[in-house]
Amino acid sequence: MDLVLKGRGVRISDQMRQAAEHKLARIERLGGGMQRVEVEVFEEHNPRVGSQGTHHVEISAAARRTTLRAVGSGHDVESALDQAVDRLERQISTYRSKLFDRLTGRKNRLKSPRTSQYGSSSSE
Repeated sequence: MDLVLKGRGVRISDQMRQAAEHKLARIERLGGGMQRVEVEVFEEHNPRVGSQGTHHVEISAAARRTTLRAVGSGHDVESALDQAVDRLERQISTYRSKLFDRLTGRKNRLKSPRTSQYGSSSSE
């Protein structure tokens, strides 16, 4: 898995890089077939937006057939990264379960018990 770390207005430190590698290792263990993961970190300088958090993290993960994206925000980079990774994990597990269901032929429907050919089982 290729990991690309970008910073907009933020200098990417070694500590940030290690934290991102450690937290994104969970995604690699899920086995979503992610070929490339891009993490973009930026800081919000507008004080009116400060109530939601000053650091934002956007993650986009490219798999074979789809691209998954997650966004997180927090007061520091690590909390924003945690939030984005949790959202991405949920998307990957949903994607993998849908793919598994499609490949095995299972549908997400309830099957009713079969009745007679004409719809009623009682005779007159």
